[in-house]
Amino acid sequence: MTSDLDFYAHVATRGEVLGAGIGTQPAQWEAALGTDHLDTEEADLLRRDYGLVELSFQRDDDAWPCFGVSLQVHRLSQDTASEVPAPLREVYGEFAPAVRFDQLTDAIAKLGHSVEPEPDAACASAGIHRHRVPGSGVRIFVRVREGARWQADAVWRLSVSPAWWREAE
Repeated sequence: MTSDLDFYAHVATRGEVLGAGIGTQPAQWEAALGTDHLDTEEADLLRRDYGLVELSFQRDDDAWPCFGVSLQVHRLSQDTASEVPAPLREVYGEFAPAVRFDQLTDAIAKLGHSVEPEPDAACASAGIHRHRVPGSGVRIFVRVREGARWQADAVWRLSVSPAWWREAE
C-alpha cells in the first residue's frame, strides 16, 4: 500500500504527478487529476488549482504547456478531504494534515536521492527554509517557526518548476 509520504517522495524525485508533469497540457492534467479544479487565466498565463496541487501554464501558440507544479502541503492543515484530488486519494489513500521534513527526507533517501539545503534570505525571513533535491531540481519549503495552524519542521510546499530555478542550478 502506498501512502501520502510515498506521493511526496515520488514528486520530489521524479517531478511528476500521476504521469503528468512539466510540459503536460491542461487536458492531460484533467485526465490525471479530474475536472474538480479552479482556473484563473490572465493574458497568456493559466493557473489551475486542485487544492493540494497547483499548476501554472503559459500559452505557446495553440498549446498550454505546464511550466510549474506546486504541492501546497500547508493547505491540508485545514481540510484534507476537499484539498486532495480524488485520483490521488484512490492511489495513495488518506493524506495527513501535515508532513514532517525529516520523514520526507527519509522517504526520498529510500528512493536513492538526497536533499540539500539551499539558502534563501527572503524565505528565511519568512520563517521558511528552502531545500533542493539534486537530480530532479525540486524545491522543498519547510516551516521553521511554529504557527497557529502548523508545526515547526513541517513541509510547507514542494515546487517543480525548472524555469523558475534555472538561475539557482
